[in-house]
Amino acid sequence: MREKKPVIPSSLKKSPVNSPASSTLVLRRFRVVFNAVRTHFQQVEKLAGIGGAQVWALSVVKDRPGIGVTDLGLAMDIHQSTTSNLVKSLVKRGLIETNKSETDRRSVELTISKAGLEILKRVPGPYEGVLPMALSALPEKTLIRLDKDLAQVVAAIQADESAGGIPLANL
Repeated sequence: MREKKPVIPSSLKKSPVNSPASSTLVLRRFRVVFNAVRTHFQQVEKLAGIGGAQVWALSVVKDRPGIGVTDLGLAMDIHQSTTSNLVKSLVKRGLIETNKSETDRRSVELTISKAGLEILKRVPGPYEGVLPMALSALPEKTLIRLDKDLAQVVAAIQADESAGGIPLANL
C-alpha cells in the first residue's frame, strides 16, 4: 500500500523548504493546531465569561452529578492541585455546589448549579476543547504513532513533562 503524501499548504508551496519532511512544514502544522486551540478557548471565554478549563469542568460535573474532586481531575486528566483550584473558583462563582458524601463524610460531591447550567447553554462544544475532541476521533494506530513522535519532540526540547497536567485552556 502506498503512503499518502502530506498536503502542503499553498502558503508553503512557494517556499524553498517544502519537502514533506521539512521542519518548517511541521512547525507550521503545530502553529495551526495551537492557533485553533487558542481561538476555540478565546471564543468560549468570551461567551461564558469564564475560562475554557472551567467550562470543561462544569460539563463534566453536569454529566456526572455527585462526582468527587479526585474523579473530576481524573476525568480531565489534570493535576490534583489544578482540579482543587478549578473547583474552588467554580464554587466561589456559584457555578457548582459541594455536598458532603453520605457514605464518606470526608468526601465532597459536586453538582452543577442553575447558574452553571446557564453558562453551558451559551457555549458551543466541544467543552473539553477542539484538540481532545479531534484526538479522540483518530484511530488507535495513529494515536500510538503520534505519541511516539511527540515524545521525541518533548525530549528534544527538554520539556517539563509535568506540564502535561495543565489544561490547554490555561496555557
